[in-house]
Amino acid sequence: MNAGFAGRTRQEMWDHIERETFDILVIGGGITGAGIALDAAARGLKVALVEMQDFAAGTSSRSTKLVHGGLRYLKQLEVGMVAEVGRERAVVYENGPHVTTPERMLLPFHQGGTFGRFSTALGLLVYDRLAGVKLSERRRMLSAEETLKKEPLLKRDKLKGGGSYVEYRTDDARLTLEVIKEAAAQGAVILNYATAGKLLYQEGRITGVVANDLLSGRQNTIRANLVINATGPWVDDLRKLDGSRKGKTLQLTKGVHLVIDQSIFPLRQAVYFDTPDGRMVFAIPRDGKTYVGTTDTVYTGDQRHPRMTSADRQYILDAVHYMFPDVRLTEKDVESSWAGVRPLIHEEGKGPSEISRKDEIWQSPSGLITIAGGKLTGYRKMAEMVMDLAAERLKREYGIQSGPCVTRRHPISGGSVGGSQGFKEFISSMTREGVRRGLAEEQARAWACFYGSNVTRLFNRLSQSADPGPSAADDRLPESVRIPLLYAMEEEMAVTPADFFIRRTGALFFRIDWVRTWKEPVIAFMAAHLGWNAVQTQGYKEELERYLLEAVVPEDVKTQAVQTI
Repeated sequence: MNAGFAGRTRQEMWDHIERETFDILVIGGGITGAGIALDAAARGLKVALVEMQDFAAGTSSRSTKLVHGGLRYLKQLEVGMVAEVGRERAVVYENGPHVTTPERMLLPFHQGGTFGRFSTALGLLVYDRLAGVKLSERRRMLSAEETLKKEPLLKRDKLKGGGSYVEYRTDDARLTLEVIKEAAAQGAVILNYATAGKLLYQEGRITGVVANDLLSGRQNTIRANLVINATGPWVDDLRKLDGSRKGKTLQLTKGVHLVIDQSIFPLRQAVYFDTPDGRMVFAIPRDGKTYVGTTDTVYTGDQRHPRMTSADRQYILDAVHYMFPDVRLTEKDVESSWAGVRPLIHEEGKGPSEISRKDEIWQSPSGLITIAGGKLTGYRKMAEMVMDLAAERLKREYGIQSGPCVTRRHPISGGSVGGSQGFKEFISSMTREGVRRGLAEEQARAWACFYGSNVTRLFNRLSQSADPGPSAADDRLPESVRIPLLYAMEEEMAVTPADFFIRRTGALFFRIDWVRTWKEPVIAFMAAHLGWNAVQTQGYKEELERYLLEAVVPEDVKTQAVQTI
């Protein structure tokens, strides 16, 4: 049963959840939980998923936004991980070319740096072989002159050359959302802003949860044969609730990224480079901006709300000054930022950057299945491993049969574009169709690239009159804002302004001025269409204002910033 994927269908979905006993209940709506829900639903199982925030609101919207092969893990001799995630990135790309883009990465090497010519050449060669990189994307070794031609901003002193290889840029939140939407299309019942408040047991075995709808205040019992804990940074919290937080535990680390306009940091291409302390970070051009990150520090604060500090910001600025000495960045040049928490599996005696990114599956005496660790790139394979285990248990314990994993060649929502080979022609065709429907060519192309095969659903809204609501709220929004907003509300379960501006569009990170321009009309539109009262409207407005402030102002200078803005 698929109740749809609009905020206004929540009542129907909660009614269905209360009547059903599911085969699988997934707790957690980040990329890991999304992948598990899709894998399970595609096998023909009855699946429910609850997420206590918005989808991808935690780690899965706060990464470096790369589906990459993990070159740096060769330094830690994690050959198996490099091989697996390298192969998986190609799968992710083919299943969703609209949210995954191949991009050449430059790895410069300087005298005394992390990599030299031999180690770079060897590392990239091994990387190509392990990851099964196709010929057109394999490494190229460059002289110092060729390296500077690729990126003139690089530090020239002691530059020996560079290596060029391909990584895959993504929008992590959009990737998560498209996987979630495909799971819903396969029949999974999925809800955001729904917390698992209490675990239910029968004869010592976990049988479900009491879930709370944070939007309506409704409380429901969700029953399931198997419960899977895919809560990322919160897996230990759920294990503690289950009484099974023993043995291995998580080590949370924080990563911060800064966004700078390309007029100030005109980076030509993505660069993976040394920092003064021996770590390596990325600088990546995207949509007229350059973003740089990430930090890697132990984190013990609020998992829901990690923040950039002054020290985080200065660390990244110092890294830019070190590798790009002619780029005179200051604190005032930082347009936006984001901070995320990595849920790594604790390893005694290792620093944050040394801890493995491997994943592990744990089973508690109650039967709770927990997936911990892992990387964005490996989400599909992680889901397959979890569901192979779950499918075997469902068969053994309940006599429930399910099909094999089919997600290796299963396009995600928006991904039915003919694979990577057909994507270019798809964009051309949809651009022409958008123009025929009355859109400007640039707008039509942008929507086709962003929404993939779902773009026709936006085109279809162009010929429809605005949904019921005060005309003043509708009239204040041009089609370029109104149509994506309606689509986000009606087909992507966006229920707050932050959902739209952060996770449905990524605008708060890469178009923060656009957010400032349209925040009030968007809030008025959503209030009219979703029936908010004055208190709700004010609350959502304050929430968005807080996110706008925190994107620019470090946590430790917040009071001063509020006084001066």
